[in-house]
Amino acid sequence: MQNWSRRLWGVSYQRAVLAADSQLCWAVAALGSRLHWTAQSVLLREPGSGAHLYGLVFADGRQHLDYQTRQDHLAPHTESDLLFRSALLDRARTVLRGVVHLRPAAQQTSAYQSTHSLLLSDKARADALPILEIEADDVRCKHGSTTGMVDDEQVFYLMSRGLSRQEAQRMIVQGFFETVITEFPVEGVQEKIRLAIESRI
Repeated sequence: MQNWSRRLWGVSYQRAVLAADSQLCWAVAALGSRLHWTAQSVLLREPGSGAHLYGLVFADGRQHLDYQTRQDHLAPHTESDLLFRSALLDRARTVLRGVVHLRPAAQQTSAYQSTHSLLLSDKARADALPILEIEADDVRCKHGSTTGMVDDEQVFYLMSRGLSRQEAQRMIVQGFFETVITEFPVEGVQEKIRLAIESRI
């Protein structure tokens, strides 16, 4: 969980190399810093390896949070799955550039990439740049990306049940993130993320 000062500019590089039949669950939450650039690379080097990557980004003010991810499959019978969700207030901006690379030897491999962004301001901006590089012919590989504003009908429905607009928006954002939050392996971290998001809406 990254929740640094808004005066901080940061760069980080994270890399994992997976051996035969190893499994990786990688979950990150980016909430802080003025500008932060992160590169994440997972190298599935041997058969039977698998990686599940989860990311949560919540930004406001003029924050700019940039993630460059790479799922690199070198061996057959490997699997990777990436799910990122971001929500943005004010003039915040996120960039997610995700590369899935299936090398020629990576036959009978599965690779997925899914990114979803929720804009809570008409001045916020989310850029998703999914890239598939497929050099094998016996694979399952797909990606999906959505970006949109909060649905006014959802807000109206919740307000008709007695919630204020702010409470309705908070509930929608919390529900949007919950799929990713529950993947964090430590319950204490899950609760810290929920509280940090709630305090900023």
